[in-house]
Amino acid sequence: MFGLSVQELLVVGVVAVLLFGKRLPEVAKSLGKNFREFRSGLNDIQAQFYDVDREYRSAVSSVRRVVEDDYDHPIAPKFEPPQFEPPKFEPPADAALTLESTPTGDASHGEIASSDAAAGTEQFSGTPSAS
Repeated sequence: MFGLSVQELLVVGVVAVLLFGKRLPEVAKSLGKNFREFRSGLNDIQAQFYDVDREYRSAVSSVRRVVEDDYDHPIAPKFEPPQFEPPKFEPPADAALTLESTPTGDASHGEIASSDAAAGTEQFSGTPSAS
């Protein structure tokens, strides 16, 4: 009880008997009466807090109902994004001709490009020439 062991309670009882002696029943009675008054005061304060809290919650809920009743329908229309269709890609009719008519010669394997030969310059491509 109160976090005290039996031995500690006996020590407290002996000290109380030594201090109060014959008046111990009167002191215990007045102590119990004061404790009851203290508890009833705390209960009154707690009840007042509960009343205030209950009034506050009822006021807030009534305000919420009023606000929700006023806001039934939105003022602006609902946003709908525009429909997007990607453009259809059709290759040009002469695309097949341009792919077939590209030259396939490769100037990177020791050959001199025709534009470089006309200019008189040679590029070294990694293979030695016989000149």
